[in-house]
Amino acid sequence: MATAKKYDVVVFGASGFTGQYVVEELGRVTSEEERGLTWAVAGRSEEKLNKVLEKAGATIGADLKDVVDVLIADVEKEETLNDMAAQAQVVLNCVGPYRFYGEPVVKACVKNKTHHIDICGEPQFLESMQFKYDEEAKKKGVYVLQCCGFDSVPADLGVLYTVKNFPGRINSVESYLNLSAGPEGAVGHYATWQSAIHGLANAEELKKLRKDMGTKKPLPKSGPKLENRGPAHWSEMMQKWCVPFPGADASVVRRTQRFLYNNGENFPVQFGAYFCVPVFRYLVLLMVAGVVFGVMTKFSWGRWLLSKYPRLFSLGYFSHEGPTQKQIEGASFTMQFIGSGYSNAVLEDGDYDGPPNMTIATQVEGPEAGYVTTPIVMVQAAITLLREMKKLPAKGGVMTPGTAFKDTSLVERLSDRGVIFSVTAPAASN
Repeated sequence: MATAKKYDVVVFGASGFTGQYVVEELGRVTSEEERGLTWAVAGRSEEKLNKVLEKAGATIGADLKDVVDVLIADVEKEETLNDMAAQAQVVLNCVGPYRFYGEPVVKACVKNKTHHIDICGEPQFLESMQFKYDEEAKKKGVYVLQCCGFDSVPADLGVLYTVKNFPGRINSVESYLNLSAGPEGAVGHYATWQSAIHGLANAEELKKLRKDMGTKKPLPKSGPKLENRGPAHWSEMMQKWCVPFPGADASVVRRTQRFLYNNGENFPVQFGAYFCVPVFRYLVLLMVAGVVFGVMTKFSWGRWLLSKYPRLFSLGYFSHEGPTQKQIEGASFTMQFIGSGYSNAVLEDGDYDGPPNMTIATQVEGPEAGYVTTPIVMVQAAITLLREMKKLPAKGGVMTPGTAFKDTSLVERLSDRGVIFSVTAPAASN
């Protein structure tokens, strides 16, 4: 992989909880099909980074310490970030919450003409980086590729996959996420919990940002407006109660649809994202906890309590320690997509003022979302960027996964690594 820079990839924040798993996945890939890729790990502590390489090497059965360099970089020391970015083709940024630690890394990468990939699920950070750095990144030919993990590649590319397999024009897509835990249960890490706290607390800032960016203007619709299903609904197709998914998926998909429409590539698809709850009593608990969470984020004392006691206020779903290895190994996810639209025959007749006449079902399924699927997606996004850069749009910029990887082989690469896209019910008349 010819390059004027020393490393193809640098993993920044490698000693963090998620960073450890990204190092392991990159180690697997470079020990198998990508042997020629050069890479390094970066962070504040050389001792911790060496321990990361030692642990990752033991996990995957490879001696990484002899082939992977260690770089010292700190988000509070700009010169160290510039030094790191200057040596890399691509920086995989694993340091979160991105609201607090993300921008200095983006700034250093754009300045040093280095591509940047994150696994962020924080809409305000994502959209503010587009607002601040998109033009400069384009001028320098730099790709700042956002939310390249479980947030939000399955959703964003899943919608495009659904559109691609639909023989006609899709009006709307709804996604339904099912998370499965093994006998040990499931727990998320504290950093994700922190991101949710501050994201909700500063929701008004996001509204102002979207107004300034001009992205609040609604896109045209090819059919009826997608139904607002309220705070909870029963899905006959899923046979479960469902609530709006609180992550970044909806905002990311809409950004992709806006980009594609503005570039004349696609008629915009309406999108709704939902999370499936297995039984009614869990739904009640979830909604009560959601109300308490929402109120507490509005006050400094509430945010302090939420941060201090994540396990208590998340009903056991988040902790400072994060999941155990057994919990990770026992977990999996399925994201199902229901697309509704108009057949080619209806489009040819010009008679599509009525309700959609065709439906399709697709899905993305994979292993545990946060610490198995996310590293797989992040690493394959980097490989795809390096191998297929000519297939990406424009000459750079701040982009969503769907915007960047629409015409690449990323879906196939992910399927080869166990994150599988498939059609579960081909398009058929309603």
